[in-house]
Amino acid sequence: MSTLTYPEAIGVGLLQGVTELFPVSSLGHSILLPAIIGGKVQHDLDMTAEGSPYLSVLVGLHLATALALVVFFYKDWLRVIGGLFSSIRHRRVETRNEKLAWLLIVSTIPVGIAGLAFEKALRNALGKPVPAAVFLALNGLVLLGAERLKRGGTGRRRAGHAAPEPDEPGLDPAIASDHRIARLGYRRGTWIGAAQILALFPGISRSGVTMSTGILRGLHHEDAARFSFLLATPVIIAASALKVPELFKPENSAVLGPVVAGSIAAFVAGYVSVRFLTKYFETRSLTPFAVYCFVAGVGSAVYLSL
Repeated sequence: MSTLTYPEAIGVGLLQGVTELFPVSSLGHSILLPAIIGGKVQHDLDMTAEGSPYLSVLVGLHLATALALVVFFYKDWLRVIGGLFSSIRHRRVETRNEKLAWLLIVSTIPVGIAGLAFEKALRNALGKPVPAAVFLALNGLVLLGAERLKRGGTGRRRAGHAAPEPDEPGLDPAIASDHRIARLGYRRGTWIGAAQILALFPGISRSGVTMSTGILRGLHHEDAARFSFLLATPVIIAASALKVPELFKPENSAVLGPVVAGSIAAFVAGYVSVRFLTKYFETRSLTPFAVYCFVAGVGSAVYLSL
């Protein structure tokens, strides 16, 4: 049975906190890097090994990253929760916060159903280094394709609006972004949320596919990133609720200390990452990440196939 050392846990935590939010696939990197490093690291961080706690460890680290998102977007979540209770109390959905709350709920339903139905089968079939490398390269092509289509005007045509509704003058940028997202409507929001299903394939980035779908559905990069992070939070927390209890089984007691250390690292890395990315996407695109994923995916597939 594999073990998990403190350095390994902290390293994986830092990796998880960054790659979960950057559009480069945390699961893909969590599979590929141990295989490339080899030796004891590959043995300890092999999620397909019999009795390995690595998958449960990864889910625990995902939870730490989700908590970083909650902390960073806590004002947004207070507005969303307030809007949800307000709509239930008054039995109507009228305000921007109420619309955003229900948009997030409706948009996470498809990936929730797909995850329960297919996650284990896809992980067992494809949770190996070479398939993960291939899907990482495909992830790069998805990001690049979204950028090219956006520049060609496809995203604007799909948006379905001749002229976007202007923001209120002097509105806080975060609130203005939430209001623009709330104007998506349930149909477009569900398409964006359903894109997370592709992230069940190791190597496909959850944030990458949701951002790509978002910009093709008419969102600017900063709004697409924000919606992606808001969508990811309840999905990660729900998945963690199913998997994290496995860490507390007697046979996994030896990894609890390293998991705590790795979770702290994942939380810090996740918070720094989301802070950076929300600024980055105000003026920049997905293209650098697309190039990285394609080169890293092809290079890893060739290296691991030799």
